[in-house]
Amino acid sequence: MPTMPYAADMAVLFGLALLAFWLYCLFDVITTPEEHVRNLPKVLWVLIVVLLITVGGLLWMLLGRPLPQQAHTPGGGAFGGGYGGSSGRRQQPSFRGPEDDPEFLRSLERRLRGEE
Repeated sequence: MPTMPYAADMAVLFGLALLAFWLYCLFDVITTPEEHVRNLPKVLWVLIVVLLITVGGLLWMLLGRPLPQQAHTPGGGAFGGGYGGSSGRRQQPSFRGPEDDPEFLRSLERRLRGEE
């Protein structure tokens, strides 16, 4: 019976895809804050993903990840910022540095005008 020449290549690609999926899930579990993990404690989710590999990753994606309204949006912005969804009130934007803080820029401008 003839073998398919690309079967070995497909097996390698499939294995690499599974490895990438597993690493993504492991990183996602580790970086998700404890208070947003669903159904089980975070430590248990890490063990499930590490020990069960593909099945653990699927379980994490379906049962353990935060719900979409709890998704992390780094730096705030239009989506309210951080974990936790919206509470019906507008949240203050989080500043990344002094050059992003309007109060700091106003005080800097006042100091510059005073020195001139």
